[in-house]
Amino acid sequence: MKKYLPYFAGVMMSLIFGFSFIFSKAALETLSTFELLFLRFTTATITMSLLILFGVVKVNLKGKNLKPLILVAIWQPIIYFIMETKGLQYTTSSEAGVMMAFIPVLVAVLAAFLLDEKPSKLQWIFIVISVAGVLTIVLGGGNLEAGGQLKGIIFLLSAVFSAAMFNIYSRRASQNFTPYETTYSMMILGMIVFGILYLIQGLINGDINILSKINTQVSISIFYLGVLSSVFAFLLVNYSLSKLPASQSSVFANLTTVVSVIAGITIRGESFETYKLIGAVMIIVGVWGTNYFGILNKNRA
Repeated sequence: MKKYLPYFAGVMMSLIFGFSFIFSKAALETLSTFELLFLRFTTATITMSLLILFGVVKVNLKGKNLKPLILVAIWQPIIYFIMETKGLQYTTSSEAGVMMAFIPVLVAVLAAFLLDEKPSKLQWIFIVISVAGVLTIVLGGGNLEAGGQLKGIIFLLSAVFSAAMFNIYSRRASQNFTPYETTYSMMILGMIVFGILYLIQGLINGDINILSKINTQVSISIFYLGVLSSVFAFLLVNYSLSKLPASQSSVFANLTTVVSVIAGITIRGESFETYKLIGAVMIIVGVWGTNYFGILNKNRA
């Protein structure tokens, strides 16, 4: 039973992340990017601190080299969430979910250079299929002419790259840090960096009264994003990454894609054109093939 826990963790975090795009879109109707991220990671840090205070989780960073954790946090949450949140301002939550499905393929490519996990010829074929799926989504709807949507896709692709790098560096950090220590460090550094960026933005715009913008919709969104999507889901992510190879743990992004697309269409009434469906299928097929033949190669080794 214990051997299935990393997979259960992956499924749960995929469900949580799948709905997170909807809550981010809802919050962005009232808050700016840095206001949302500051509130999200402040809530996450407070939640995690309470879990530590009451002994639910244990964190001990004394005397440890924190450089690996800083590198993890730079990629995610800092770079990733800036790119994802900016991308959501120009695209739909379902489009964001589709783009996130590309993460495992990029992880496989980066792992070849950073972790010496070389893809096989069959894996390269499926990697190309996934890349073609991304290009289908980017070019299929004439997005090159729709400047705003193209800008959103570029932001989301930057988020994908950041998430892939996070997968690599989190796996390295797991050799010396527990999932709780990695997650807590991510939350604290996210709160500090986004807090500074929020203050700079507020001083420039002459608006730092964030409390006046908190309503019921924002409160629900911040709770979901700060407690469930940041703390609980990231604990599950880092646990999964500590037990599974990076290329396998990242494949749960497929489920996140399915959930986000269905939720975006049914809850927010977003459109999902045929070319997006074709691109999404190509990405998912490519991810499946990259992961499946990667496992076969390891079993034969």
